[in-house]
Amino acid sequence: MDHHIAIVEDVAAIAANYREALQRRGFRVSWYSDKASATDAFNTHLPDLAIIDIGLGMDTEGGFELCRELRSQSRELPIMFLTARDSEVDIISGLRLGADDYVTKDISQEHMLARIFALLRRMEALRSPQTESQALTRGELRLDADRMTAHWRGEAVDLTVTEFWIVHALAQHPGHVKNRQQLMDAANVVLDDNTITSHIKRVRRKFKAVDAHFVAIKTAYAMGYSWHME
Repeated sequence: MDHHIAIVEDVAAIAANYREALQRRGFRVSWYSDKASATDAFNTHLPDLAIIDIGLGMDTEGGFELCRELRSQSRELPIMFLTARDSEVDIISGLRLGADDYVTKDISQEHMLARIFALLRRMEALRSPQTESQALTRGELRLDADRMTAHWRGEAVDLTVTEFWIVHALAQHPGHVKNRQQLMDAANVVLDDNTITSHIKRVRRKFKAVDAHFVAIKTAYAMGYSWHME
């Protein structure tokens, strides 16, 4: 395994703990203690996955800004927030900026490693050559899995990789309810229920940005979500 993981974390002891755990699993790991040093490194070469804290020293929103910059550099780079901040506002903000996952620092190392492996497996699958068309059309929706693009009524909808596969899973079988575990399996990620909910909220906002009347994603309370065609 030769994946390169970048950790952006201002507390040296925390960074060292995760770096050692990742190195034991065979990853190459770089650590940056602030936004400036991380930005300089990423402008030269992007990692295979970035793990970012939100507060970086005196820069309380530095991680958010770094995530925005990284997402503008690469739509497919897996980005994970690892932070002590667990408010719904922070979670939604992180996902809105394009992060694929958002976890708090009370997560176990094994659980975090499972999420990292899932994100990297997904990237490897995306890089595998496709032998046939992966286009999916459902009414006004068109998804192209080769290019990871989504269009609604002819307008592009800028989805992250995780968001794309959630929409793809829902749209494959309109009217069928997908629970949160099924959506995680489809996106090849390990997320908690709140994070899935935040992803769905963000997906709806993105579709509504191109069509204010978008209502195709329905909530089946206590069950999951489904895609409905007009």
